[in-house]
Amino acid sequence: MTVTIYHNPGCGTSRNTLGLIRNAGIEPVIIEYLKHPPDQAVLVDLIIKSGLSVHDAIRQRGTPYLELGLDSPSKTKAELFEMMVAHPILINRPFVVTPLGVRLCRPSELVLDILPQPQRGAFTKEDGERMIDEHAERVKHG
Repeated sequence: MTVTIYHNPGCGTSRNTLGLIRNAGIEPVIIEYLKHPPDQAVLVDLIIKSGLSVHDAIRQRGTPYLELGLDSPSKTKAELFEMMVAHPILINRPFVVTPLGVRLCRPSELVLDILPQPQRGAFTKEDGERMIDEHAERVKHG
């Protein structure tokens, strides 16, 4: 069983997602996608299998999205994919691949839907929000 995370260690959501994976007793394959970006075929596969459109998977904030004119309705999907490969900072994160599916884990708790093993103990996100209680059960919010 392999679990893979396309990870950005500088991103809190990505770190929380990695923490939830490890809290299930899984040590994933970690791909720091800013250093080792996926090629276009892998990127297209991730986005399709996650059920997203390329527009849903592209990151706008903190990226050269506007400077590259990617907000233009004339940009094709192929052009957007090419720009994401050329500028991996445009890839939203973290994508997680497990035997149960592929998800863009924003928010991080979306990873819980595709983990093949249950949580093993309590887990609190970096911002202090409790996600998993002391009985390894998901905490209901709101």
